[in-house]
Order: sequence, then structure tokens, then C-alpha cells
Amino acid sequence: MLDIGIYGGLFAAAFLAATILPMQSEAILVSLILAGNQPVWALVLTASFGNMLGAVVNWALGRGIERFRHHRWFPVSEQQLERAERWYHRFGRWSLLLSWLPIGGDALTVVAGVLREPLATFVLLVLAGKAARYVVLAAATHGLL
Repeated sequence: MLDIGIYGGLFAAAFLAATILPMQSEAILVSLILAGNQPVWALVLTASFGNMLGAVVNWALGRGIERFRHHRWFPVSEQQLERAERWYHRFGRWSLLLSWLPIGGDALTVVAGVLREPLATFVLLVLAGKAARYVVLAAATHGLL
């Protein structure tokens, strides 16, 4: 039986992990997989969508970055943003497949907003990258890798 509290918590952790707040969704996902009470596919899907929607928040921040980039609470430093812009210009939208990386991944999602990446393309590429990470994590948890 699907437990809404479990999925809500996982979704929230994955969402927050992709935004300005420091959060780790991987440990929560692995713990839930190891508990064995929920279908792995449902857990992976929940974490993937939560993490992707958190990245959409970063994309939206990027769209209005000129207004917010100098505020203390802004999710990336000026240096991180410049590094991500260089990366994005070098590899283009395909770099969004790496948005799951712990260092630079969130900055890429902000830069995609700054550079006006269309939302549909953004969502597809970010979801593919983030879902692939969770699938690999689930497979490794089950000893399949």
C-alpha cells in the first residue's frame, strides 16, 4: 500500500535538494528502498519529479536573476554562476543532463533560466538526468551494479 506520508516526505526532500536549501534526498531514497515497504519504481518516480520541480524553481530564479543575483539568499555564488555559464555555453542545453551533479548542477539550472532555455526542453533534459541518477542509485542499492 502506498503511504502518502512517505512519498510526501521523499518528494519534499528531493524538491528541497534541488533548490537553495542544503538537503540530501539520496540517503532518504536508499533508506526507503532498503525498508522494502514501497515499490521501488514509485519511490524513484517521486524523487525524480520532486527534484525536477525543485530545479524548475532555480530556472525561474534564473529568469529574473538581474533582480536577485546580489541578494545573500541567492542559491549560487557569483563565481559558481560564471563557471556554470561557461560550461553551459560550451556544451549547450545537453549540459542539463548533468544537473544532478552535487557541485555545479544547481547552478546549471539557474543559468538555463538566465539564458532563456525553453521550459519544455529544460524539463525534459533535467528530468532525464535526475531520473537516471535515481535509477542508478536504486539499482546499486539492490546490488544490480
